[in-house]
Amino acid sequence: MKKNKTGIVLSLVLAAGTLLGACANNNNAGNKNAGGKKAFTVGMVTDIGGIDDKSFNQTCWKGLQDFGKKNNLKQGAGGYTYLQSKSDADYSTNLNTLVHQGFNLIYGIGFLMQDDVDKVAKQQKNAHFGIIDAEVKEPNVASILFKENESSFLAGVVAGMVTKSNKIGFIGGMESAVIERFESGFVAGVKASNPNATVDIQYAASFSDASKGQAIASRMYSTGDDVIFAAAGATGNGLFKEAHDRLAKDPTQAIWTIGVDTDQAATGIGKVTVNGKEQDTIITSAMKRVDNAVVDVSTKAKNGNFPGGKTVIYGLKENGVGLAPINSAVPNKAAIETAVSDWTNKIKSGALKVPSTRAELKTFSTK
Repeated sequence: MKKNKTGIVLSLVLAAGTLLGACANNNNAGNKNAGGKKAFTVGMVTDIGGIDDKSFNQTCWKGLQDFGKKNNLKQGAGGYTYLQSKSDADYSTNLNTLVHQGFNLIYGIGFLMQDDVDKVAKQQKNAHFGIIDAEVKEPNVASILFKENESSFLAGVVAGMVTKSNKIGFIGGMESAVIERFESGFVAGVKASNPNATVDIQYAASFSDASKGQAIASRMYSTGDDVIFAAAGATGNGLFKEAHDRLAKDPTQAIWTIGVDTDQAATGIGKVTVNGKEQDTIITSAMKRVDNAVVDVSTKAKNGNFPGGKTVIYGLKENGVGLAPINSAVPNKAAIETAVSDWTNKIKSGALKVPSTRAELKTFSTK
């Protein structure tokens, strides 16, 4: 009888093993490429802005989707995916979850995740990570930075040419080297195209508080600013709502916004209907092509050239930053496009070095 029980138990264990093996095979069924080899998989962990922030995280996700399409991957296990962080307490947990799920490359999105990526990378030495907007000095981490000052310089040139009041606003998310690059480049661009203009700079201390972004924008518009640029993630959505509400009440106002990270005019968040006619408050957007960078680093890693332990920097020259199309409703659109083209060529050629800090801005000159 004892023998029979042992045999039954052994049979059950073997059956369970077979079942688990079948489940594993099913989970990895979409994880093979045309040659039958295990596909290269990528995942990302959002910061607290979330995947649908119409800005930074959303652009990163687009990069993963583009990489997935290029490599015939499906969303989910064995392909590409994301985990959304509700708070900074989720960062380490989400990163570790993707490691345990076997993703080949895992991105931490935003400088707020720097410490967590550093910690998890030290613990998970066989996993590969990418950190956006921060540097982590570990051999299994690729650090990815951008020259945001170059695209925001172009946005500043546009703002300086559009303003009628010579009063321009800048809304930053949280104080950091990244947002300082946005701020410094923007102010330099305004001064380059319109030395008479001033820039009102305010920080929201958040990348996810749209109501605070709206409150800051309201004060700026009320004190005469007529063009406002927000480099503040989802907080910047409050700027677009404020511009929308003001124009809906009084369509004669000449107020404008400038988007960030992605072409925010394409998302529709700057649209407003005035007297039955739809128009956009967004002149242009200082784009940060995180999608291009994600595809580039993922492709390098897939091909065995993962830049672990290195910092990769993307600027105008590398198509890592840029400016979205100019709103056709802007009266001097052609002149603006010419100016943007001229300044772009100067930056790409190295004839103009755009300041990336407030200290560099103090000594900046276009001469």
